[in-house]
This record gives sequence, structure tokens and C-alpha cells, in this order.
Amino acid sequence: SVALSVLPSFGFLFDIDGVLVRGKTPIPAAKTAFQKLVNSQGQFVVPVVFVTNAGNCLRQEKADQLSQLLGVPDQVMMSHSPLRMFKRYHDKCVLVSGQGPLLDIAQDLGFGQPITIETLREKHPLLDVVDHDRRPDVLVTVILFGEPVRWETNLQLIIDVLLTSGYPGNPYHHENYPHIPVLACNMDLMWVAEAQSPRFGHGTFMVCLENIYKKITGKDLKYEALMGKPSKVTYQYAEYLIRAQAAERQWQHPIHTLYAVGDNLMTDVYGANLYNRYLEENSRQASAAAAHCRSVLVCTGVYNPHTEVPLDTRASIAETVFHGHRDFRFEPGLVEPDHIVPDVDAAVDLVFQLENFAPN
Repeated sequence: SVALSVLPSFGFLFDIDGVLVRGKTPIPAAKTAFQKLVNSQGQFVVPVVFVTNAGNCLRQEKADQLSQLLGVPDQVMMSHSPLRMFKRYHDKCVLVSGQGPLLDIAQDLGFGQPITIETLREKHPLLDVVDHDRRPDVLVTVILFGEPVRWETNLQLIIDVLLTSGYPGNPYHHENYPHIPVLACNMDLMWVAEAQSPRFGHGTFMVCLENIYKKITGKDLKYEALMGKPSKVTYQYAEYLIRAQAAERQWQHPIHTLYAVGDNLMTDVYGANLYNRYLEENSRQASAAAAHCRSVLVCTGVYNPHTEVPLDTRASIAETVFHGHRDFRFEPGLVEPDHIVPDVDAAVDLVFQLENFAPN
């Protein structure tokens, strides 16, 4: 028999909606799962990060909400959390688009001079190239946090900023290419509202922006970084948080495997498999990185095993409905989960078994 390990050499990346909660209701299996994952001192027995594609609220707000519903320690990562790593823009004047407490979110992430679309719109009639007191600072970056409320205003002003190299109000210059950096969070084309047909997500807004930019300039809009599942940056940052937790708890074992537990083939499974491939291809260079990222699909959210089609036809169907972003080429192999389980409790049992792990 294999000796059971009491120190974890793996970590969990949990999606939230459809895995742990539905709307504001906890999924019963989540409570059972966390009885195994949290010790009597209220600490995780393995490193855990909650990875959500939500981005229009403060991280702390989401963490508090999850803590109230499930009584778990705060380890929430939003789609915009990796922006903390983009320190080179933190002291620059950046334009932020989305909804919710945008300035608070941007400042919480380290940005010292964020300007909202609303502020820019108010200044727009006053843009005066001669009067330097009335001219806003040059904008060096555009950050797309999530779908905004007034799409036409946001699209117009973001295009203004891109085509004037950060000096909206000046004439357009098509030769300014590549344009100033654009950082985008959450590429979900649609999101499923409760008891309604799917609603346009931030990915749909980005499709509009990309197409308008291309129509005007004949060139592709380029992103300096795309954040949120299924992007590599998101999993890199999540892995960094997993390692930080292990170090803080003085768990000496190197983190070898990440288990990404989610309910969505196109974000959770695709993203985990994409990151796994990246880890395997770069295993020789990055000795500090994990060796694997395994995808575990649960059946409590958008994935329904009863409506699923056989594997051979799934790939062709998935390609036609793949709501991935323009920059993520659809690859059928990447939507095949490593494991399918009924719920998050079964996922925890499976991983403990695979890892021969028994918390002391």
C-alpha cells in the first residue's frame, strides 16, 4: 500500500458559480467538500484559490460574500486580479471601462491615476489643446474591466483614445500603430442569467470594439494581455497565489499539480488544459512551476451530462458554438476534461485519492 501524504504537493483552483454556489445559494456538496478542506482552526489543509471571471466588483466584496455563504477563508481571485502584476502602468494615467466601483477596483489593484469613461465624457466638450489646465493627462493604457452600461459612449471614447494615442479630442492618426496598450479582463461572450436566456457578456463588447477598430483602420486591435479564464495569465497568477499560500503555511513540498474544478467546458476545462499544455512544454525552463494542471468538470452548473452528445460529434458541435475569443483558436482536445464528477465534494474525494492525501 502507498504511504499517505500529510503535506500537500498540489492545490485546488475552484470556479465559484455553478460549482460552489448558484446565484446566492450554496450548493449542498460545497459545504461537505469544505468540511474536508478546512481544519478545526478554520485554515485550508491544502492550498486553495477561488478563480472567478467576475470583474465588475471589488475582490473583497466577492470574498466576503463567499465567506458568508460557505464560511471559507478569503482566497478569491477575480478576472482583474492579475493586473496587480502590471506594475509598469500603476503610476500612469489609465482609462478604465466597465461598471461598478471602477475607480475603487483600479486603485485596489495598484493604479494611481485611473480615469473613467464618464470623467472623460465630461471633459470631452472642454478638450482644449491650448489650455493645458483643462486638458486631461495623456492616457497611456486602456483597461477593459467588464461590459459597460452605455456601450455606444464607451465604444466611441475608447476608439478616440486608441486613434489619438491617448489624446482624445485630437485628429485621428491611422499611422499610430500599434496603438496604446489595451488590457482586457473576462472574455466571456455570454453569461447565463438566472431563469433567462443568455445575456451579452464582456466578450461581446470586445467583439464590437475589435470590429469597429478594424473597420476604421484596416488593422487588428491588439491586446497587451487578456485576463480571466481561459487565459494563461490567469492560471499563472492563480499558481503564484497557490505557491504563496504553501510558503506561508511552511509546507515544504513543491506544488506539483494544480486541479482546476469548474462547470464550464469553454472556460474552466479549456483554460486548465491550455495551461497544462503550457506547463508541459515549458517544464525544462521553469523548475519553480507546477508540472501539471488537471481539469475536473462538475455537473452542478452549466454542464449537463444528460444533454451531452457522444465524443465523436461533440468536437464538431463544440466548434460551431465555441464562444471563445478571437485570440483563442478552438482546439477540440482542449475541451475534454481529465475527470468528470457529479459535484465539488466528489471532486475533492477524487483528488485526495489520486494524491494519496490524508490531512493530519
